[in-house]
Amino acid sequence: MLITPRPGVNRDNLLKALQSVQGELSNLHSGAGNARNAQERVLVYLKWTNSAVRMLGNQISPSDLDRLVLTDRYKLLLTAAGTLTGADTPTQAVLNGLIDRELEAQSHAFNAVVEALQRQILQWSGYEQYVMADTSVYIHHPDKLETIDPGALLGDPHADFVVLVPMVVVDELDRLKESKDRQARWRAGYTLAVLERLFERGISRTLLRKGETEPVAKVARLGDVWIELLFEPPGHVRLPDSDDEIIDRALGAEALANRKVTLLTYDTGQSMRARNAGLHVVKLRPEVGEEPQ
Repeated sequence: MLITPRPGVNRDNLLKALQSVQGELSNLHSGAGNARNAQERVLVYLKWTNSAVRMLGNQISPSDLDRLVLTDRYKLLLTAAGTLTGADTPTQAVLNGLIDRELEAQSHAFNAVVEALQRQILQWSGYEQYVMADTSVYIHHPDKLETIDPGALLGDPHADFVVLVPMVVVDELDRLKESKDRQARWRAGYTLAVLERLFERGISRTLLRKGETEPVAKVARLGDVWIELLFEPPGHVRLPDSDDEIIDRALGAEALANRKVTLLTYDTGQSMRARNAGLHVVKLRPEVGEEPQ
């Protein structure tokens, strides 16, 4: 994911907004609004940034907005608009150089984001159901990653599923490799080894398990299970709490997939926070056993 939509954003509307801002930027890059001098070019550019913030500010994350629109060079140009006012050749050259580099960098960034979003929409337009497991599932579920069955957990064994793995979960598993708990340490190492094997070629989605025909009926087909890594956009700033970060990534995935993402967890607090955020949650429960004497 090269961009993180805000919760509830429609992906098609987001794509149209990005393309509209991209088109205005392209026109600005080619002619700068028929500006007569560098100062006018800067003012036209600042007008574009105001329009871009108005169109995208409520659709993408603040870090994405800073990366695409409110960049460091934008802030420099905003200051220069009130200080570098001379009509002399050196001043004009400095301003023109700054605006040229900024327009070129932003054009490249918007082109990359629009293309990535188009690919994401195309890939996430099938009939699969999407699930995201937090770290507790990979550590505590009786079935390991290669055998866990989302269809059984969600009561829909014939559906195809995509298991989404955000990078924050990968990092948590890395830390658990040093855990004093032998079970947690082994499960973390095993899960990471499977992920490394599956994604060693640099792809983001791969088949985890092929669906099979049920041995009794020999008709009904069990669904395929895919697995996909969710990489973070450049400049992404994680939330301080890992559980909140997982919920935030799931909500962003919902907007891109245009469907519900189910969160799987063993943690009661995580399940409560996720439901409060509007996610569909399956709270897994270990065997409690008899009350200790």
